[in-house]
Parts: sequence; structure tokens; C-alpha cells
Amino acid sequence: MFLVALLLLPASRGAEPLRLPVREYRDRMKAGWIGQIAGVAWGGPTEFKWKDQRIPADKMPSWRPEMINDAFGQDDLYVEMTFLRSLEEYGLGVSTRQAGIDFANSGYSLWCANAAGRKNLRRGIAPPDSGHPQFNPCPNDIDYQIEADYSGLIAPGMPQAAVDLGEIFGRMMNYGDGLYAGQFVGAMYAAAFFESDPVRIVESALAAIPAGSQYAEMVRDVLAWYRADPGDWEAGWEQCQEKYRRNPEYQKASNGGIDCKINGAYVLLGLLYGQRDPDRTILIACRSGMDSDCNPSSAAGVLFTTLGYSKLPARFATGLNEEREFSHTAYNIPRLLDVCERLARQIVVAQGGRIETAAGDEEVFVIPVRAPRPSRLELSWAPGPIAGSRFTPDEIARITAGNTPAAVSKALAQWAPGWQIRDCGQDMDPGLRDEWQGRQKVLVTHPLDQTTGCVLSRTVDVPATGKTVLRFVVGHDPQGDFELVVKVDGEVVLRKPVGKATVTDGHWLTETVDLSRWAGRSAKLELVNQPSGWAYEAAYWAELDVRSE
Repeated sequence: MFLVALLLLPASRGAEPLRLPVREYRDRMKAGWIGQIAGVAWGGPTEFKWKDQRIPADKMPSWRPEMINDAFGQDDLYVEMTFLRSLEEYGLGVSTRQAGIDFANSGYSLWCANAAGRKNLRRGIAPPDSGHPQFNPCPNDIDYQIEADYSGLIAPGMPQAAVDLGEIFGRMMNYGDGLYAGQFVGAMYAAAFFESDPVRIVESALAAIPAGSQYAEMVRDVLAWYRADPGDWEAGWEQCQEKYRRNPEYQKASNGGIDCKINGAYVLLGLLYGQRDPDRTILIACRSGMDSDCNPSSAAGVLFTTLGYSKLPARFATGLNEEREFSHTAYNIPRLLDVCERLARQIVVAQGGRIETAAGDEEVFVIPVRAPRPSRLELSWAPGPIAGSRFTPDEIARITAGNTPAAVSKALAQWAPGWQIRDCGQDMDPGLRDEWQGRQKVLVTHPLDQTTGCVLSRTVDVPATGKTVLRFVVGHDPQGDFELVVKVDGEVVLRKPVGKATVTDGHWLTETVDLSRWAGRSAKLELVNQPSGWAYEAAYWAELDVRSE
């Protein structure tokens, strides 16, 4: 258990405990959240518009104080608040399985490793296997890196807590470098409560991840490049590109521009070359490109933690609507700060520290100094064995959300009562169209991912006499095609491409499947919108019916 792991860690011999007034902790912790908010809001308009190229200075939006309220709908913030909610409800001893159930029940859109991990959870694959490369094609993606800020903000001076929280929450969607990226970010925040020098913050956090990982190698490289020429961030950017983008040895198990190492390098470019200037820190991390809203969010979050809310420039500390709730959460700013403080109090005690009352009744965190113990070294391109972790039937029953948007399930219920849908992806805006290609009331589906088809299913009682058939009319997007698979009781009875070569009238395919073999018994019907090339693979269902002839 997380709590037990913390209690077993010995304090560093001879080190005086760290002391942090709770009032100051709250001031710095709030600044850390404001840094995230400012970074993601400022960089939001540029996200993934510049890939493997620097954003020209004249293409950067100018900061306006009212932009501070543009971050309430950002996944960079509300996903990590899901993790805070699990900790709030179940305490520091929350299991990774319970965290997985909570994450599986989240209702927001996700991408990359997050989407793959949540899909696995909803299918019954529990952590840590939900993030294992055998089940998750994006183990080195940036996802936990952009969501791990919370783990340091509730653990001032306690990097081991960030490591252990990564083992609970980061393994839901990441593995290897993808996990270490988040643990490293969390450890930077933990250090930022007591250290103002970005170099020393980075060096401190480096001790929290395996030295033999490529992510740790990247951190050491960026530090060395910065020390060699601290005034030229663009030269540092070029060195990052040469090694961590153009060298295939550092692209293994990576998902292109979503890779945690290159985006983590951009975070460090902002934090180091920004040299404690808030605007310069955000601008460098953003202008480095790729995930150019999440990267400045992390860089600014760490820097702002060193400054404290009371010392932030007014342009970042005014105008925030503190009563507004973050999307998909129960948190506004006051409630967010309160839950972080409650968790920090628990972690301090769990680490063997205490909370003293000083002069004037001021509370002070007394925090033992502990060297972090990194997680074991794992390589996403040569992973170790799976854990064989699966949710129990009781746990699965507690996962009430599915891999299909609720609006699409509702549309299907209206369009074809009695039919069910699963594994419908969110690309191409699935749901009911009033009209499409001359047909009225057309249902649109899309495969969940490049290997998982969207399934329409229904169990029917086939009459013992007469002829019963399954009849449907389905179309394809003019720019793409897909494979249609029809199963009856798991047996494939029809497999056919749906595209320009197979449709009539340019758009539609009409098929009839005889169900006479199943006369007198129940039969499960499944129609699969199966991906075949991952380009415009939506299916457009105009008719779907079981009838007697």
C-alpha cells in the first residue's frame, strides 16, 4: 500500500528536517496551479500547429490577464483532478485498481495513452496492465507527464510521494519513460517549495527516476546543453531535435510528436533558459512547438511554485474566476486548494513528519529529508512480462461508463430500439444525422481505434417457422472505406469492404442475411464497423432491421 511504503522509507541521516509554514505552503501550492493555468491558456491557440519547428515569435499570442480564465476546460488540468478526487475519497492508501475504476468512469474525451489506457480499463484490464505495451500502443506518450503536477503540489519536499503516486496513477496509462516523465515532473514540484534555482530543481528531480532510462538521459543532456550556452535556447532546441527526434534510437515505442522525452525536453528548455522570468519561461516552452500548451503549463507550474502566489506578477494573479468549476470536476479554486492542503497534511505525517504550532498559532510542516527510491527500470520497446491484472466481476460492475459516448448510445436507442453499441470512437462526430446522401435519419458510427471496430449488437429469438432475415443498408464516407463484418453467435457470416467498389448509387450497400440456421432459438447478431486503413472509416447506417419474409 502507498501509505505503508512511505512509512518504511528511512530519513536521510544527519539531515535537518525541512520546515514550511502551512500558510506559505498554501501560497506556493496555489501559485503552482496558477502557473499551470497560465501556461496552458497562453499556449492553447498554438497546440500541435508547429511540429518539429519553432513557433515564430510574431505568431505567439500576446498575454492578456483575462486569458487566465481560458483554462477551465483544459484536459491538462481536469484529468489530474480526477486523481485528486480518488485520493480525497479513498485516502492515501487508494489502490491502483480503485484509481482505475474512477478513471474508467470519467466522462471527458481523451487521446493517446490516456484513451488507450481508459479503453483497457473499461474492458476489464486493470492497472498496471492497462498501461503495459502489450495492451497500450502509446506507453511513452506525454499523458502522465502533463497530469502529474498534482503529485508534487501535495508533497512539498517529498519526492518519494511523487514516485509512489506515479505507481498508482501513472501506470493506468503509461509505462517506462512515460511513467518516469510524470514522476520527474512531480519531483520537480516537490523540490520547488524549497529551492528557487531551476538547475538545482532539475538535478533534484533527476534522482527520482531510473538513471538508465532514456528520459533521465534526456534530462542530463538538456542540463549539459544549457550549461554550455545558457543564453541560446534555440541552440539547445536544435540539439534536442537532433538527438531525440531525428535519431531513431530515441523514437522507439514513441508516438511521434506526443513522445514524452521531446516534450519533456521542451519543458526543461523553458524552465532553464527562462532563467526565472515567468514570461520568458512560458514563451520558450511554448515556442518549442509540439504540445505547446501542456509544456509551458508544466514549466510555469514549477516556476510559479518557487515564487508563491503573493509574489506573482499582477498580470498572472488578477482576473481569475475562483468560483468557476473546472470541467468534469467538483473543484473550483477554493475547493481545489483545500483538498490539496488536506492531502499534504496526510502525506507529511505519513512520511514521518509532523505539524507543529509555532508562535502566533501558526502551523508549520516539519518534513523529514528522504532520498527518493526510483521505480524499477523498464523499457517500453522491450517490456517485461504483464502482471495478468484483471478486474473482478464485482469491480467491472462498478465501471458504469463504456467506450461509446453516451449521446451515441442514446441516438441508437431512438433509431433502432433493442440494439446496443460498443467501442464507438469519437472521430467524425458519431451520432444521428437528420439527412445524409439522400437518406433520412442516418446513424453514424466510427471504429474505436486502428484495430477495434465499432459493434452494433442485438440478441433475437428467431421463429421456428418461416424465414427470418437481417436486413441493413450502410454507406461509407466519400473519402474512405471500412470493412463490414457480420457475426451470428460469434460466427462470421459476412465480411465485405464498404467503399466505392462495392456500393450502389455511389453511396449505399444493401445486404440481407438469412437466419434460418438459427430457427427456433436465440441468436446474437453483431455488425462490426471494422477499420481497414484508418482514414475516414465512419459507417453510415440508413436501415437496420430483423424481419420475417
